[in-house]
Parts: sequence; structure tokens; C-alpha cells
Amino acid sequence: MMDSIRFLMCSPDHYDVDYVINPWMEGNVHKSSQDKAVIQWEQLYHIIKDRAIVDLVEPQKGWPDMVFTANAGLVLGTTVVLSRFFHKERQGEEPYFKEWFEANGFTVYELPKDLPFEGAGDALFDREGRCLWAGYGFRTELDSHPYIAKWLDTEVLSLRLVDERFYHLDTCFCPLTDGYLLYYPPAFDAYSNHLIERRIPAEKRIIVEEADAANFACNAVNINRIIIMNKISDDLKKRIADVGFEVVETPLTEFLKAGGAAKCLTLRVTEPRQDDVHANDPIESRIIQLEGHLLDAGIMNKALDTVINSGGSFKVLNFNLGVERQSTSVAEVRVSAPSHEMMEEIMMQLIDLGALPRPQELCDVNTVVVTQDGVAPDDFYVSTIYPTEVRVNCEWVKVNNQRMDGAIVVEETPQGFTARCTLLRDLKVGDRVMVGVEGIRTIRQAESREQRNSSQEFTFMGAGVSSERRVELVVEQIAWEMRQIRDQGGKVVVVAGPVVIHTGGGQHLAKLIRDGYVDALLGGNAIAVHDIEQSMMGTSLGVDMQRGVPVRGGHRHHLKVINAIRRCGSIAKAVEQGLLTKGVLYECVKNHVPFCLAGSIRDDGPLPDTEMDLIKAQSEYARLIQGADLILMLSSMLHSIGVGNMTPAGVKMVCVDINPAVVTKLSDRGSVESVGVVTDVGLFLSLMVQQLDKLTRPYIINL
Repeated sequence: MMDSIRFLMCSPDHYDVDYVINPWMEGNVHKSSQDKAVIQWEQLYHIIKDRAIVDLVEPQKGWPDMVFTANAGLVLGTTVVLSRFFHKERQGEEPYFKEWFEANGFTVYELPKDLPFEGAGDALFDREGRCLWAGYGFRTELDSHPYIAKWLDTEVLSLRLVDERFYHLDTCFCPLTDGYLLYYPPAFDAYSNHLIERRIPAEKRIIVEEADAANFACNAVNINRIIIMNKISDDLKKRIADVGFEVVETPLTEFLKAGGAAKCLTLRVTEPRQDDVHANDPIESRIIQLEGHLLDAGIMNKALDTVINSGGSFKVLNFNLGVERQSTSVAEVRVSAPSHEMMEEIMMQLIDLGALPRPQELCDVNTVVVTQDGVAPDDFYVSTIYPTEVRVNCEWVKVNNQRMDGAIVVEETPQGFTARCTLLRDLKVGDRVMVGVEGIRTIRQAESREQRNSSQEFTFMGAGVSSERRVELVVEQIAWEMRQIRDQGGKVVVVAGPVVIHTGGGQHLAKLIRDGYVDALLGGNAIAVHDIEQSMMGTSLGVDMQRGVPVRGGHRHHLKVINAIRRCGSIAKAVEQGLLTKGVLYECVKNHVPFCLAGSIRDDGPLPDTEMDLIKAQSEYARLIQGADLILMLSSMLHSIGVGNMTPAGVKMVCVDINPAVVTKLSDRGSVESVGVVTDVGLFLSLMVQQLDKLTRPYIINL
């Protein structure tokens, strides 16, 4: 007998599956054999008793899961952290376990009542005493880990469980003697698997396949070189034997019906410890504020789901619910994460939802000086489409030139501090760039209750993808909006692809330009080529636009018109010389509407106006969309995505394409001001022109 190793067990006198609190219990309520359970428990008891000392705690009627003593608490030396059970069905076990620990000379620590922790079921010591592996995600909260680290003075490594079948760490993770580990990787998230791989060498990691994991091969009792478990495959047994362990199998099928096996039925109360191992502070916590229609708009749920889905934990500290119809709510939430890197990732997402740190806790931004042109510091904050402010000298400063995927540069001027979004390529040595997420907030426009509950078929403030049966209504609304923008001196930018020409929409787009509804045109070489081809030769891609049939030699037409424009020197000169007399680009030249054609590797020619320097084309796109009130994206996915990335929130966007996937991609940018229209772009433009003509005609009153 190994006198230095002791376990606590509880006989199954009152064991049964009385309720469902994990997936294994489903379908097994009152289907466990009491007699068989007793036999299986006694077999395990004697196997362990032959190799270690076993103490018993008295079973209590009404608490059938008390047999799973692994969940009584976590013991190190003479100190125990008592469990705080997640489910009420087990919470009544706590005083009985506490009584046993105190009667046997242990110092008992108790967590706050609202902080779940399920003992050695979710916390497993490295068998060498170097660290504590602590699980969270289903039964244990991450915020319990700092308490455990402090009270037991040990290093805690947090692992997030993601498979509900393996709701406790000990169901899928078993540290073994000499630093070996038996575990089932799919039970953990990517961060946790990487942590395991960093701490345990590959040659000491014994990976369990799903079939063995489902038989609770990881829910094993390890006593030196002996591993006691329910059942194991021949392959896994051989791999374990190859590294020097002996496997002892004992059937525990009755307990599997409740979601437990050998490890769940035991609590080791003598854990190894190394004198040079001390507590760490692995958990990073921050307090955030959320304000707005938190419940109606789903912001609160989105924020809390973001924390959990990203591997963090939360506690709502304060929640002041708006009591009037238009009142906003305010919440303070403590967010915790197992590492600084994970916390930064969570905070980035929460900032996008409008969360911000408590202003009184922050007075200045975190900036790092750029040391190489075009290269941002590590951990630089990546900007979004939403209006952003940064904290400087205890005041919020608006970020200018808001756009997606840039860095934020903070500058001090004689007039005060300024901040701006800057592309990486435009960063200069000496620029001070925001790093991390502290001192940054995004401004989300609050929706009224009427906007959230609106039953309108179409609204710019209700993002979505409109089906073709709603096209006429959508066009009516967009036409009204464009008329308002034009009459009020606003700005409409059109992003167009060659499909506009192929579908017969060129003449309608040309009319929109001629009538003053377009203030800038963005596209590629192709739309200009095929627009000019249609204007000069009556074809588009060699297809007769009147008859819809290919013409002989038509495949050469686009090259001929490219050559003709190149001979003139530019599109504008072709208009001046009378070569180009109609079409989209003709109307742009005649009506002084600026355009930018961004080139690509596909372009034939290209036209002399096509900007083949991508950086210059991007800059010109960005210049032309400044001040836009509405951007109309017409069957040009790549150019439209580029425009969307450089457009701040608040600019209304309409994405039109026959392919629903394209429309969804362009509309799904997190902005409530965008709408997608699934239809033929030629039909859309035709309806648009008709509707604008209706708005222009004077009313005739019949008397």
C-alpha cells in the first residue's frame, strides 16, 4: 500500500439518475440498477484500496450525485477550496462535504455563492506538482480561478471546454505521472489546445480518440504507474503501455449513465507540491460600460455572447434599465479572460458593439511611436467603419477620416490634440499610433423603438437583403432618397461593373448622370471599355445590344475601341474630338462628373484613363467618396468591397446584384445603413429612371 496517497469516496447507497443536468443523463432517468451500481463501485473501491488509502464520507439521502466525490472540492496540503455547484440539484451536497473536511483538519475556503466551481472535477493538478489545470465553460466560471490560485498558492492554467458532453475537465483530461497527459483535444477550444501543447511536450501527450473519450477513458485514476478506468480500446492500451503505464479496467457503466466514471468517483486528498511553485495571476479582468437600448436592440445579449464565445467570462455589476419608452439602459460588466491576448481580442469585439471602459478609470491613450515608414507598432488598434473617439488628457477626441482597417494616429497641434485613421502604407516615422484597446470607443447611433419595430418593406435604417418581389418598392424609396440628396446639394457616388452595360443599363446610368443624380463614378477598366464599345459600335462583349445576338468579329470590338481612345490620348479628348458622342463616360465628361477607373491584371489595353497603380487608385477612390451621402453599388463585387472598407458608418449604401451571395457579402458589413437588392441591374436602373421621372413631373389636378 502506498501510504502517502489518499482518496475520498462515497458509497452509492442513494445513487440513481434522478434528473438531467448533463447530456449523459438524458434518457437514463431512473434506468440505473442500484444493485449493479453497488457492485461496480465496490470493485473500484477495492482496486484503489489495494494501492492507496481510502477515506469515506457518509452518503446522504436526497443527494444521489454525492457518490461523485471529485466534485466535493479541491485539496492541496491541508487546504481545500469547497465546491460551489452550478446546478441546484447538487448544491445541497456542499454542507456535508464541508463538515467532512473540517472534521478531518482541513482549512476550508468558500467562493462567493454566485461563482460556480466544481472542485477536482474541473481542476486537476499536474502529477509532478508544478501547476493546476483548471477548466471552465460549463460548470465552473473563469473568475473562480484567481481565488484558487491565491488560496492554494499555485500556478493556474485555464482551459476552456467547448463540447457539452465533456462538461467537466476530468471527463476529457487526465494528467499522469512523470508529466504525461491523457486527453481528448476536441473537447477544448483552440487557445486551450495551444496552451496544452506549449506546456507538455508532444512525446508526453497521449491523444484519445472519440470512441475512447465517450467511454470516459480520460476519467481515470492515476496512482504512480497504474491507471484505473472504465474501458479502453486495444490501441489506446498499447500506446499507454508503450510509455510505461499499466491499465486496470473495471466496469463503471451504471455511473456513465450519470456522466461519471473512475475519476468522478474519487477525490485525491494528497496532492504533490513543489516548494518553488507559487500563485500566479492568470486572469485579466476589465470593467466595461454599455449604454443604449440594450435589451430591445439585443446589444446586451450580443455583448455577453461575444465574451463567452471568445473564451471569456463575465459578471454584470450594475444594470439600470430604462423605464420610459425612449429611455436608454446602462450596464457595467466585468469581463474576464485567461490571458492578455484573449482579453484584447474580446475587447476589440466589444468596442465594435459600443462598449467602453469607465471614463473615470482612464485619462490617456496608449500610443507607440512608429520607427519604420509604413509599419505599425505591434498590437496596433485596427479601425472600423464606426465613428471612433480616443481618450486624450481625460477628454474624448474624435477620430477623423474614419474608415475600416486603418491605424489611429494621435497628434498634438497648437489647437490641441487630433486623431485620424491612417492606412499602414501612409504611416511615417515619428507618428504616434494607438495600441491595445484602452481609451477607445465607437459611437453607435441608437435606434428608436419605432425603427426597431418598423414593419416597413424598406428602410435605409434597417439593413437587409431585399428579394426581387420587392424591387419596385425598394426603387421607389431609393429614388426618393436620391432626389432629396440632389436637391439638398448632397453627394451620390456610383460604383459600377461592366454588367451594367451588358444588361442594357448603360443608357439609364447615363441619364442619371445627365440629370445630376451622380456626383462621382468608380469602377474598373471594363465598364469604361464596354460602355465605349456600346456607344461606338453598338455591341457589348461583341453582342449586338439591340438584337441580343453576337456579331461577326465582335470579340475584337473592345480592343478596337481601346485602341481608338488610346490614339486620342484620353476619354475626355475622345469626347472633345467628336469620337465619343454618348454613353456613361461621355456624360461624365460632359457634365464634369469625376470618375476613377482602377486597373487590374485582367485589363486589356488598358484605356489611358485607367489607373494601373493600385495605391494611387485606392487613394483616388477614397478622395472621391469623401462627403458621400449615398453610395450605389451596381454589380461590381470587388470594387464595391473596396469602397465599403474605406467608407465610414452613416453613409447609406445600396448593393444591387443578381447573385444573392454577392448582395449579402456587400450588405453584411455591420452597418444598419446598407441594404441589398437582388435583381438584374439593368432592370433596377430602368425602374430607377422611371421613378425619378415620376418624381420630376408636375402633378396634374383634374377639376
